[in-house]
Amino acid sequence: MDSLETPLLTPAALSALEQDAFVAALDGVFEHSPWVAERAWMQRPFATRTALWQALNDAMLAASRDEQLALIRAHPELGTRGPLTPASGGEQQAAGLRQDNADTRRLAELNARYRKRFGHPFIVAVAGLGRDEILARLEQRLGATPEQEFAQCLAEIGRIAALRLAQRVSA
Repeated sequence: MDSLETPLLTPAALSALEQDAFVAALDGVFEHSPWVAERAWMQRPFATRTALWQALNDAMLAASRDEQLALIRAHPELGTRGPLTPASGGEQQAAGLRQDNADTRRLAELNARYRKRFGHPFIVAVAGLGRDEILARLEQRLGATPEQEFAQCLAEIGRIAALRLAQRVSA
């Protein structure tokens, strides 16, 4: 580990935190939605990162539809030039979505079609995916029903959270 890197938190250390500190330690795991961590805190102690993720994911899935929709809408549109959280910006940069190139207009058009059809941004865990794969998934998911797509967005948010937790919390 580089001396400038922050050491990973342990599940035990997170479990020992008061609720406000726990929520602060997990800030950004669920985009602009601290309520997920607030609710998961009640499930302490967490023996593993997987157990922590499961509690967070369960809190998200147990939320009201309105809360889930707000969580989905808290995510940025892929390829946007607006301000992003550090996590979202880094993920999109790594997937080649923050570069200007021939696919930028296509991505903007697909995003607009998607938002018009479903009323929220397209969400996909971009880690490990290239620009072409992301565009193909966006096109394919335009054919889903609104209910299928809502569920898929929640599943993708769960994947994103797992990836973000892996960067902060030891196994």
